[in-house]
Amino acid sequence: MAEYKIKDIETLTGIKAHTIRIWEKRYQILAPNRTETKIRTYNADDLISILNIALLNKSGVKISRISEMSTQEIAKRVEELNQMENFDTLFENMLLALMNLDENLFRSTLDLIQKEKGFDRMYSEYLTTFLDRIGVLWLAGTIHPGQEHFISNLIRQRLMTEIERLPAPEKKHVAILFLPENEWHELGLMYYHYYLRKNGIYSFFLGQSTPVDAILDCVQRFDAKAVVTSCVAGVNVETYKNALAEIAKANEKILLYAGGMLMESMEDGEDLNINRIQSNADLEGLVQAIKLA
Repeated sequence: MAEYKIKDIETLTGIKAHTIRIWEKRYQILAPNRTETKIRTYNADDLISILNIALLNKSGVKISRISEMSTQEIAKRVEELNQMENFDTLFENMLLALMNLDENLFRSTLDLIQKEKGFDRMYSEYLTTFLDRIGVLWLAGTIHPGQEHFISNLIRQRLMTEIERLPAPEKKHVAILFLPENEWHELGLMYYHYYLRKNGIYSFFLGQSTPVDAILDCVQRFDAKAVVTSCVAGVNVETYKNALAEIAKANEKILLYAGGMLMESMEDGEDLNINRIQSNADLEGLVQAIKLA
């Protein structure tokens, strides 16, 4: 069973560690285990309890009242709350869906956001933050791989549906999208693919673990103006940088754009003329750069 430190809980839920300690000491809502050095540790059930408490508290139920409720009563109230359209509880619902492998809850939460905000804002404002939270803990080994795969596949299905709705643009403005060898986290790149196609760029999605030779072949064959990538965890910074340097060396005019957590740690990306993708504004800049190239 996964084990979380209080900092992990804070990262996942957004609830301050100080608040969690108050819930434990003043209201005895939580009873975490402790290591020999007195460090609090929480299991998956504790995390679910904290999420349920946060959901009820956000809906207006005082912590003092929640502390008097049984686990069954809390679960029932949360289930009733989830039947309502409540934007204040979206992140908690997504995390509960992750912990409980609850497909219906996750889909209905996405449906609510997409209905109100549209797909672009749903992904950039909600799913990106959500994936960043669980990504940090996945790298630390405190999120079970099965949970990460479960949620990733549901998001992938949503992305594929939106991409398939778009007509293929003319091959006038071409970009090549790829993940470096040994990188398998493709959700960010899939969103770039969606955004580019929606805005008239013919993007070739080469996908996971693509050799540099294959990228260069596609650049030449289709007279691509840009190469776009993303990297989360599959390769180290030097390997990632070397792959991009090889592409830049082979074609000095090519536009290089890169996103993902690994790109954020590459301090000297500017030396390779790599443009960072951190927001939709950066993607809009990419669209305009390709059309002007």
